[in-house]
Amino acid sequence: MIRVAVDAMGGDHAPSEIVKGAVSAVSKSKEIQVLLVGQKEAVSKELENHSYPKEQVEFIQASEVIETGESPVNAIRKKKDSSIVVGMNLVKSGEADAFVSAGSSGAILVGGQVIVGRLKGVERPPFGALIPTEKGVSLLLDCGANVDSRSSHLVQFARMGSIYMEHVIGINKPRVGIVNIGAEEEKGNSLVKETFPLLKACGDINFTGSIEAREIPHGGADVIVCEAFTGNVILKLYEGTGAVLVSMIKKGLMSSLRSKIGALLIKPALKDTLKAFDASQYGGAPMLGLKGLVVKTHGSAREQEVCNSILQCLTFKEQKINEKIKESLDAKEQAQENA
Repeated sequence: MIRVAVDAMGGDHAPSEIVKGAVSAVSKSKEIQVLLVGQKEAVSKELENHSYPKEQVEFIQASEVIETGESPVNAIRKKKDSSIVVGMNLVKSGEADAFVSAGSSGAILVGGQVIVGRLKGVERPPFGALIPTEKGVSLLLDCGANVDSRSSHLVQFARMGSIYMEHVIGINKPRVGIVNIGAEEEKGNSLVKETFPLLKACGDINFTGSIEAREIPHGGADVIVCEAFTGNVILKLYEGTGAVLVSMIKKGLMSSLRSKIGALLIKPALKDTLKAFDASQYGGAPMLGLKGLVVKTHGSAREQEVCNSILQCLTFKEQKINEKIKESLDAKEQAQENA
């Protein structure tokens, strides 16, 4: 059974939606045990509203909460009994296989590196988010962890992202693209120009060149590599545009009697189509390259997204993604020593 520590106090809708998501996850899978980390009175009150398999849900006391506006470094250092610190220590000690939180991104980033720790050889662990495309999903990384990155970081992102997409999503030889303002190799800023030839020289990834932002929704690459400033802008614009389009479509379908009748006829097909653009169904963004699994989900996450973030930990652990990343890094290091 996979043991997933869940930050019950993190996010805009904690602990209510977090507890709902946890209960939903254990109801869908008997292979998961959730450790709800947080303040006893608040969490217990929410649990009373649900029926669930008691043996799959455990409470872990954490008296403090790290707020979004706090300094991440100071918060991790001073709030030792916060839900984020306690949850990550459970992963570090091996008492939990993964940690899921909708809390402070900065605190999760700092805690992941300081408490859980990086795998040997990993320079900068990135956040990787699955985004919907015309062909299915693509992995965007980095989308929030490292605003200032070097070319060597982006090369590692590409390698780790390729492993994730192959073994978690099941894409053979995933196509890797670097975000650029044009398809030509000579285009881009200094970071892209420096990184492009390095990716091109990597024999262990399927690098297909530059990818422009307009090609991302069409599924132009399976692994989309960039530094976190660009990645986060793409992710937020993607989510905002998707939400507006869904809202406008629904509004248009309800604008007249004729459109309402038409809406009834197309409702089944439209529901499936719009569902593909719902970010909550893809779960959270794993922080790749750590010694343990840490998943950051949206601060606004509700039941479904929390549930899916917990469930994705099962696939991650079953496919031994961390072990495969470590093997890849070790092989690269050995090749460099033999060269």
